[in-house]
Amino acid sequence: MTKGTNPAPRDVTDRHAATACRPVQTEATPPAGQGGPACVDDVARQAFVERVRAFVHEIPKVELHCHLLGTVRRETLTEWVARAGAPISGEEIESYYTRGEKPVGVLRVLRALEQQLLATADDLYRLTVEYLESAAAHAVRHAEFSWNPTGCVRDAGITYRGGLDAIVAAMRDAQRQWGIEARMIAAIDREATPAEAIEMVEWVLAHRCDEVAGIGIDYRENDRPPEMFAQAYVLARRGGLKATAHAGEFGMPWTHVRTAIDTLQVDRIDHGYTVVDQPDFARRCAEAGIVFTVVPTNSYYLRTLSPERWALDHPIRRMPGLGLRVHPNTDDPTLHRVDPTGAWTMMVRDFGFSVDDLRAFTLNGIDAAWVDDGVRTRWRREHLQAFDDLRRSHRV
Repeated sequence: MTKGTNPAPRDVTDRHAATACRPVQTEATPPAGQGGPACVDDVARQAFVERVRAFVHEIPKVELHCHLLGTVRRETLTEWVARAGAPISGEEIESYYTRGEKPVGVLRVLRALEQQLLATADDLYRLTVEYLESAAAHAVRHAEFSWNPTGCVRDAGITYRGGLDAIVAAMRDAQRQWGIEARMIAAIDREATPAEAIEMVEWVLAHRCDEVAGIGIDYRENDRPPEMFAQAYVLARRGGLKATAHAGEFGMPWTHVRTAIDTLQVDRIDHGYTVVDQPDFARRCAEAGIVFTVVPTNSYYLRTLSPERWALDHPIRRMPGLGLRVHPNTDDPTLHRVDPTGAWTMMVRDFGFSVDDLRAFTLNGIDAAWVDDGVRTRWRREHLQAFDDLRRSHRV
């Protein structure tokens, strides 16, 4: 694959030193001062970034790392809050959709949905349709999104089968209406118990359908290492399910990534940023072709890195240089205030990758998608041809 570039220091904006240079402001742009590539010629740089944005808006994409509850539109959430008797204030709702210089994590919003706002399986149908409609508008042709059944069953009283049927119906309706294909990832709630994780996998295996391609694991990684859930992954693999896992997020050690690969035997990694802390292991991941589904708007690094160093020191910038295969995703798009176009644009604008690198990221996503080889071969031909044609027409 084409490795990501690491621009020389002179090609990177120090927004305190180069005060005449201003970033292009879009909804996905980090707050003022939070890093990004420099502009020797500010006008030319902004014009180039706008061409890139128009270009990536049109290229056919796959999305592999997105949480269903993290796609909730503000108007939908506001409606559900009113329906539930306003258990959440308007000020708190405002905070959910605010991305300040030090953005708050989104897990509190996901828990509020599970514990207070989701009422019936029809709500999951609505979330799914609204997400897929939005993704299709950004040329996402195939989406693999995560749903955590445990919390919905335990807190919202929505059965696994009821939720599954609603989500699958929405996926099929979205494909008919907008041409977007989708698969669901049944995600383990790592804040629950290992026994509950096994129970969730048993639900998946008891109600097998083509639309559920595999399992994942998410929520708070701190003090919840991957090995706690090894038996659930063993059960899933025996049942023929694909697997991924959030690992190396929230600054958690690179050994979590190693455990996810070696013990859980995942097919790809969600986040995985701390793999850069151990170059020898990173090389092993590169040789194995493991794809890392990265998130340019990840809240942890926006909170913990200084504004002037955010884009310069973010691990995403270093990963392709270690030979790692990365693919950009939205994670929790409405809560991160980003869309697929914005996430892909950030890879160039903020992390300094080239359009050649974007082509490699496109191929990485195709190779990591949980589809059969015939579909993968067709996508390689069609998506890359479209990429090359659009690149010429947009002059990038």
